[in-house]
Amino acid sequence: MKNRYSGSSDIPRVRKRRIKKLLPTQKKGLLRIIFSRAGVTALLLIIQLGMIYSIYDMARDYFEWFSVMIGVFAIFMVLYLFSSDMDAKAKLTWLLFITLVPVPGAIFLLFTQKDIGHRTVKKRLEELNEQTKDDLPTDERLLEKEELLRSGTSALCRFLNRRGSFPICENTEVKYFPLGEEKFAAMLTELRRAKKFIFLEYFIIAEGYMWGSILSILAEKAKQGVEVRVMYDGMCEISTLSSDYPKRLEQLGIRCKPFSKLLPFLSTHYNYRDHRKILVIDNKVAFNGGVNLADEYINRIDRFGHWKDTAVMVKGEAVKSFTLMFLQMWNLTEKEPEWDRYLTPVVEKRCDGYVMPYCDCPLDGFRVGESVYLDILNRAQSYVHIMTPYLILDNELEAALRFAAQRGVDVKVIVPGIPDKKAAYALAKSHYRFLCSSGVKVYEYTPGFVHAKVFVSDSEKAVVGTINLDYRSLYHHFECATYMYRSGCIADIERDFQQTLRKCRRVTEETIKHEKLYYKALGSVMRMAAPLM
Repeated sequence: MKNRYSGSSDIPRVRKRRIKKLLPTQKKGLLRIIFSRAGVTALLLIIQLGMIYSIYDMARDYFEWFSVMIGVFAIFMVLYLFSSDMDAKAKLTWLLFITLVPVPGAIFLLFTQKDIGHRTVKKRLEELNEQTKDDLPTDERLLEKEELLRSGTSALCRFLNRRGSFPICENTEVKYFPLGEEKFAAMLTELRRAKKFIFLEYFIIAEGYMWGSILSILAEKAKQGVEVRVMYDGMCEISTLSSDYPKRLEQLGIRCKPFSKLLPFLSTHYNYRDHRKILVIDNKVAFNGGVNLADEYINRIDRFGHWKDTAVMVKGEAVKSFTLMFLQMWNLTEKEPEWDRYLTPVVEKRCDGYVMPYCDCPLDGFRVGESVYLDILNRAQSYVHIMTPYLILDNELEAALRFAAQRGVDVKVIVPGIPDKKAAYALAKSHYRFLCSSGVKVYEYTPGFVHAKVFVSDSEKAVVGTINLDYRSLYHHFECATYMYRSGCIADIERDFQQTLRKCRRVTEETIKHEKLYYKALGSVMRMAAPLM
C-alpha cells in the first residue's frame, strides 16, 4: 500500500492468520460492553452519583438550616478557588459552574482539588523520583557551554531537573518520522533486533493490523528469552481492549498491566491518564511521538481523512532517559522496583547537537510541558512553527503566541482540517480571531486530521512528543517528549512542516467571518467549559 501523501514504501506485512492465532478472539458488541467489568464499573459509578444526589435532596427537604449551611460552603469554595494558583480561565469556568449549580459545583471543585483516590499514586511517584534522582545526572560541564547558556537550554535543563532526572545528552542520534507509517516500519525492524528487553508504554493499543504485527514479534521474542513488558492506559478497557488483556498477553510470556484501570468507585484518578508513547529496546533505541498502536495512525483505516502524525527514533546516550521514564511508571505498582540492570551504559553515537527527553506529571504542581513550550516561544528570534491536533489554550499560552508574533517572530500553527471531536474543533476556531489579529498564522490541514505534536524554532530547537496544546495534556495527563537543540534532524522537522503547509488552507479574517454558525455557537459555549474538557 503506497501512501498517496508521502510516497513512502509499502508497510511490512505479516500473515493475518498468524496474528489471529496469537490470542483468543475478543468478543465485540453492545452486550460485551454492558456485561464487561467496564460496564459494571460504569453502573456502580452511576449508582454512587444517584445516592449522593438522593442524600442531598433528602437533607434539603428535612433540615431547614441545610440551605444556609450549603450557601456558606459555596462561598467558602469560591474564596478557596480565587486563592488557588489555578489558571485564570479555569477559575472563571469553575465560578460559572458554582453559580449555576452551587452545591454540585462546589462539591465537584473540592473533589477534584483534593485529588481523592490519587494521593497514594502521588506519594509513590515522589518515592520513586527520590530513589532515582541521582541515577542519570547531567554533566555540569555541558551546562556551562556557551551555546547552551546563550540559547537558554542550560536554564531549561536546570528547571526540568528540579523534579526529575532529565539529563541533557550529547552523542545521540535522532531520526524524525513525518508519518506513522514510517515509524511503524522502523519499529518492526528494531523490535526484531531485540536481545535483552522490550518496554512499551502507549496511551492506546487497539487490536488490528498494526498491533497484530507488533504482537507477533513480541511473542516470538518472549519465546527467545527477551523480557517483554507492555503498559497501556486503563481507558483502553472501555474502548479497544478487554479487561482480561493482561492475562491474555501473559499466555504469550509478556508482562502486561494497565495504568489507572477502571475501578467501581468515585475517584479523581479518572482525570489523570497515561498519554505517553514510549518504546525502549535494550537501552539502545527508543521511540517517542504522537503515534499510538492502532491502525488509523498508519492510515491502514480511514477515520478522519489522512492521518498526519510524527515520531522520533533515538539512539545513543539519551535512550536511558526513556528507559527510566518507563520503569518509574511501571514500578508504581511493584513492591520491589528494579533499576540498575536496565540502565546499563549505552553505545555512544557521535552526533552533533544535544537531546533532552523529559516527562510531565500532573501531580507534582509543575506544568513541565507548557513551560518548555513557553520557553521556546519567548526565546524565539526568527520563527516558531507548530503542529497540534487541539488548540484549547490557557491564558499563558495564548499570550505567549500572540506576543511572539507581535514582536516579529513568524508564528505558524497547523491544526486539523477534519476534526476527530467537533467540540474541540469548535473551541480551536474560537481562538482564531484573537490569534490572527496578533499576527499568528493559523492553517488547517485539508487532507484530514493532524495528530502531530511538534514545535520547531529558529532551525535550532525542536520538540516532538505527546503534548497537545490543550488543558488535558498540559494539566491532567502524564506526558513525555524529546527536546532537541542543534540536532541534525531539526532540518528534517522544518522541511516536513513546510511540506505539510502546502496541503493546508490558511485561516483569514474572511474565513473566520464566513465560518459556519454551528461552529461559532458551539465554540462560544465550549469556551466557558474549556478547562474542564
